[in-house]
Amino acid sequence: MKSFVKVGLAAGTTLLLAACSSGGSGGADSFGLGPGKSAPASASASASPSPTPTPTPTPTKPPYGPVLVSYIDPVSAALGKLNASAGLDAFATTLQEAATAASSAGSGLGLAGEPAAVSTARRQLVTALGQLSTDLTKVRSDIKAKNLCATTSAFAQVGLSEGLKAVPPALAQMAAAGYPTTFNVPQTPQLQTRSLESGTMVRSGRLKGEGVLNVDNGGSSDAVVSLAQNGKSIHSVYVGKGKKASIEGVEDGTYDVFFAGGVDWDPTLKAFTQSCDFSKFDDSMAFETGRTYTSWSITLQPAVGGNAKTSDVDEDTFPQP
Repeated sequence: MKSFVKVGLAAGTTLLLAACSSGGSGGADSFGLGPGKSAPASASASASPSPTPTPTPTPTKPPYGPVLVSYIDPVSAALGKLNASAGLDAFATTLQEAATAASSAGSGLGLAGEPAAVSTARRQLVTALGQLSTDLTKVRSDIKAKNLCATTSAFAQVGLSEGLKAVPPALAQMAAAGYPTTFNVPQTPQLQTRSLESGTMVRSGRLKGEGVLNVDNGGSSDAVVSLAQNGKSIHSVYVGKGKKASIEGVEDGTYDVFFAGGVDWDPTLKAFTQSCDFSKFDDSMAFETGRTYTSWSITLQPAVGGNAKTSDVDEDTFPQP
């Protein structure tokens, strides 16, 4: 059995601890070390603490007001570019821009979250924007198909869009809930169906001859028939559908015969603004005056026994009446 004994030294005050054993001296000390060895300091091993992960912040949704405005503003701006005085091709291009903006706005708002207070208004708005895009695309298609032949009639058709009519009420509900926007509805003209009295001369020219051109319009729309030379109209007469008219006093010469059909005669443009078509008789007509005069008769519809053939003419090469 081991024990520790304090030994006092006369030469100093330092206390030493010596280990004694009943078995004698010179052995290993109580730490299992040889004589003169010191016991190592006691140390306890401990693991470094693991770092605490930073929590991922919950995404914050952007305020709904700016989101709504970011979709509506481009639609309003595109509609604001529609201009009744623009050329028909330029107007059709702007229509496509507005249709694309409306489609994008409807899709974007359909995916964006909205406050519960405007969920119904948001659904109505998305539906209205989708319908607006469809309506504008249809107007553009009607321009290409010659169903709409002037900017005024195309613009008037825009004003009849059910989608365009439905957007403001939906936005008004949004504004009432605290989400105002600016949406300018374009001021569109009225769709018209103007016409002239059958037999009205649209272009008279010199009617000093003896020749006569008789026209029977058995077609489904009003028409303007022109006698032309060198690509320019000399005489033009308006013939209502189901009506007859004549050009009298045609001077001697050879003429090409053109006719335009349609709805809504614009006296300023000298053209139909809706459902327009342009044609030409394949054979020219010669008017000669001698002991007799020349009288031609034409029917503006396929007729039994008729022998006159016609061809469609591009609007750009059609002589203005």
